[in-house]
Amino acid sequence: MWGFLRRLFSRTPAAGAGAQGERLAAEWLRREKEFTIIARNWRNPADRREEIDLVGRDGEVLVFVEVKTRAAGALVPGYHAIDERKKRVLRRAVTAYLARLRERPRTYRLDVVEIATVAGSATPPEILHFENVPLFPGRRG
Repeated sequence: MWGFLRRLFSRTPAAGAGAQGERLAAEWLRREKEFTIIARNWRNPADRREEIDLVGRDGEVLVFVEVKTRAAGALVPGYHAIDERKKRVLRRAVTAYLARLRERPRTYRLDVVEIATVAGSATPPEILHFENVPLFPGRRG
């Protein structure tokens, strides 16, 4: 039953736009910011609901990237769609990811990449990159 529902919902236009946005974000981060992309759609093996859209390296910094794809002019921009509930899920996912590393990085951070698309237009999407978004209370990053 769950497999059927997952397949059904993964075929929605929003899911397709999200996957396309993640692909665009990864390509843009590699090309424009010289990131190395380590993982896409990483899921915690202990709790598959916990997902990190992109994991990359910006020099020596390990970067966890949340990608938000929105229609241009959306009422809630992607950056603001990351509420406290989403941050709790991201904190758990990041903590799980770090726990699985042999050597913990000295520095890591959360970035948000917002992709604003114009439906049915040849206009390229606008890409906004927000670095070092506060995720863990009491510390930056």
